[in-house]
Amino acid sequence: MINSKLQISNCYNINQLRLESWNSLKLESSILSENSKGSTEEKKQIEKVKNILRTLESIESYFALPGIHRLGLLFEMMERQEYTAFAHKISEITKLLVSDKYRSNPNALEDEDLKIDQLEDIDKYDGKGKNYFEVLFVEDISLQEENKLRSDLKEVGTSSDQFNYGVVVQKTFEDAMIALKFNSNIQAVVIRYAPPYKSKKISPVLKPFVQSIIDLDMNSKSEIRLGPVLGRLVKKFRPEIDTYYVTDTSLANLKDNTLKTFDRIFYRAEDVQELHLTILRGIYKRYETPFFSALKEYSKKPTGVFHAMPISRGNSVFKSRWINDFGNFYGRNMFLAETSSTKGGLDSLLQPTGTLKTAQKMASKAYGSLNTFFVTNGTSTSNKIVVQALVKPGDIVLIDRDCHKSHHYGLVLSGAYPVYLDSYPIEKYSMYGAVPLQQIKDKLLQLKEAGRMQLAKMLLLTNCTFDGFVYNVEKVMEEILAIKPDMIFLWDEAWFAFAGFTYNYKQRTGMYVADKLSKKYKTDKYRIEYEEHIKGLKKGEVSKLPDPDKVRIRVYSTQSTHKTLSSFRQGSMIHIWDQDFRKKTQNTFMEAYMTHTSTSPNYQILASLDAGRRQVQFEGYELVEKSIELAMVFRAKVNDHPKLKKYFDVLTVGDFIPKEYRSSGLSEYYNPKTGWNRMDKAWEADEFVLDPTKITIHIGRTGVDGDTFKNKYLMDQFNIQINKTSRNTVLLMTNIGTTRGSITYLTNALLKIADELDREELSLTTEENKIHQAKINSLTQDFPPLPDFSYFHHSFQAVPGVPGGNIREAFTLAYSEENYEFVPLSECRPTMEGGRTLVASSFIIPYPPGFPVLVPGQVVSEEIIHFLTVLDVTEIHGYAPELGLRVFKDSVLNRQQTVTSMGSNKKKNLIDKK
Repeated sequence: MINSKLQISNCYNINQLRLESWNSLKLESSILSENSKGSTEEKKQIEKVKNILRTLESIESYFALPGIHRLGLLFEMMERQEYTAFAHKISEITKLLVSDKYRSNPNALEDEDLKIDQLEDIDKYDGKGKNYFEVLFVEDISLQEENKLRSDLKEVGTSSDQFNYGVVVQKTFEDAMIALKFNSNIQAVVIRYAPPYKSKKISPVLKPFVQSIIDLDMNSKSEIRLGPVLGRLVKKFRPEIDTYYVTDTSLANLKDNTLKTFDRIFYRAEDVQELHLTILRGIYKRYETPFFSALKEYSKKPTGVFHAMPISRGNSVFKSRWINDFGNFYGRNMFLAETSSTKGGLDSLLQPTGTLKTAQKMASKAYGSLNTFFVTNGTSTSNKIVVQALVKPGDIVLIDRDCHKSHHYGLVLSGAYPVYLDSYPIEKYSMYGAVPLQQIKDKLLQLKEAGRMQLAKMLLLTNCTFDGFVYNVEKVMEEILAIKPDMIFLWDEAWFAFAGFTYNYKQRTGMYVADKLSKKYKTDKYRIEYEEHIKGLKKGEVSKLPDPDKVRIRVYSTQSTHKTLSSFRQGSMIHIWDQDFRKKTQNTFMEAYMTHTSTSPNYQILASLDAGRRQVQFEGYELVEKSIELAMVFRAKVNDHPKLKKYFDVLTVGDFIPKEYRSSGLSEYYNPKTGWNRMDKAWEADEFVLDPTKITIHIGRTGVDGDTFKNKYLMDQFNIQINKTSRNTVLLMTNIGTTRGSITYLTNALLKIADELDREELSLTTEENKIHQAKINSLTQDFPPLPDFSYFHHSFQAVPGVPGGNIREAFTLAYSEENYEFVPLSECRPTMEGGRTLVASSFIIPYPPGFPVLVPGQVVSEEIIHFLTVLDVTEIHGYAPELGLRVFKDSVLNRQQTVTSMGSNKKKNLIDKK
């Protein structure tokens, strides 16, 4: 056991346990060095230190640095009773681990005596050292053979090698998978022959963190096949990693899937130098950034600019007496890289043939798509490109009403008819959840019954939502394809670009599921499953499995790289996994892409997308896992701290997702009494899950509404930026740039706010306290209902009584001022009670979160009016309080109804004739 203060149940993941164990060892070894020789206290302290060392021994066996070998040296120091030197070395190692500086100079930890002067040299690191990574070798070999392997690889390395690497050797299949889970610094795997399956070193300390690996069912696999099986699992779990196989099996006997699994296959007799060079080459290929590198080279060239952009090379800036401070702020490189040239190693975004084309191909591989396109004006534009490319006037799109406004504008541009889907409401916290699958299926079957199924072209959902609700993408796609096998899916993953780089999240992304289903539906196993499923259906029951002979996989994901990964603002990507792209969509997609893409794209944004791709291929797994860990640590801190939980509640899965959508039964990630719950099963099976990096804090007990709390407390006092508020919540996010220091700062800020609230409460008079309690009651007990989508006025319905509205017709009808009028919000309800139907002529969009509560052509309901009157956001697009709601005049609606009826009759006559 480790120090009693360091309970395993309080550590979310192994990295947290590892660092806290080293920190605990640092503290306890320091105490040991100060104890009197031979005293009772010394004996107790020695046992404490050894317990922590044993814990670290089970963890460090999966890392090259400090690694199991150095743990052995530390044990030896303990046996020699060199307690002071031991404490000093522990202090230095811990310092290096916490700072990550050892990665810039790993040789400092190579010395068997752990020389302190070498450790201290790392503090002088200037950022120019070689990047360090680790290579996992999987083979059941002796310690002597392991040492020889390390020695041979070290011997073939040279000072001219661009990278340094350490070696981690694991002897079993299970240990290899554990190493991949624990050690984010592993960038290549070499599987030598077929390893044995079962680990012999999974200690009780590790078991909670590796249960999913222990639960893997490999009983049906023969041991001789475990090498290729492991290779395939590596590609599934961490696809960015290079995989190599060392075997004696002849080429004639190697199976095709084995050849496809590995980046290269070696034979035992081949030189170790070839393996070394191949490992470095694999890293270098991922390290390349074609466009960013070309832009850097271009900036170094002397150039005469007789074209556009006076700002290029900084000529119009640095020579100016009036804006040279602008140049000094951004630095010369920014301006040297500004150009309108598409030559000299650069490329055209609209028709790339060189570096941009290569960069997009590399991004496609990294994100798991068949095609990837860079976009320089945000995912708002990416959404409009995809919608315009795939649907035409009269097509039907099933769309989440709460999705981002860009999708609704995209429907206006395309002329497609939206069938709006309502997310389930969470009235207690004034927000919406996600769209239940059954509702989507019901709408689709309703269209089928009305004979309009053939017009339903796309399902458009937000994954994950602003508040962190994530769909079961595989279940949604499979059951919708069972009803309409050629349905196109657009997953708005603006807030989910990071999800492809850790396994739990990846399973719920559009690209991963598209690839998975495409492979699944081609197998004989699935065909048998499908036929058995069809036989078992009761009369009238709808199939949940698609027909393998009819199904088409057509999936699009739009991602804001700038929101959750490293990219300049407006950097976005469109990822495509569409088996019919070239045959059906490529031409219209490129037309839409050119419609919305500037002929003068920002090269800095493009370069940042290229560099951001490099980062996630090397650090994505580590950084995403760390952002999740920090979010979990913060959740635990708020839940455990008496001062914080007096005013703040971190809302849980159970607060947001009803039981019927949680088959796993998981209701919270952390409980102060029981510690952490593992989320693996929930993310695998539940209809909806909650992204833990989106942290919603209920602030109702403060008596302060969300908008005031954001501005008065977080922004004005602490300059803390947050994403979104509701009446009684604030939304915080961790991302790959979040640090432990920033989480500490946030916690400190909340503690100071809690102190301030305490002081304010004590100073209230009796009457002021009554007002304050009324505010608290309003925010914790009074929950205004959240409106669903009402319906399109019959003047704008595609077909009367059938879902789908002509949003473009309503939108363009409002171009003329003669067609609409304004009704003050306070007069809307009396007007409606008097019998008039109010129909919106514009989008009404509170921001944040940025989705419309009214769209052109929609009938205004009493629930919508009430919602607008209690909104606490000050920015509502399309609504001017001094004017009121913009609605169509009755005379226009009557005229429009006549036109619509004539059009419907004409359509009906045409159908009857056919």
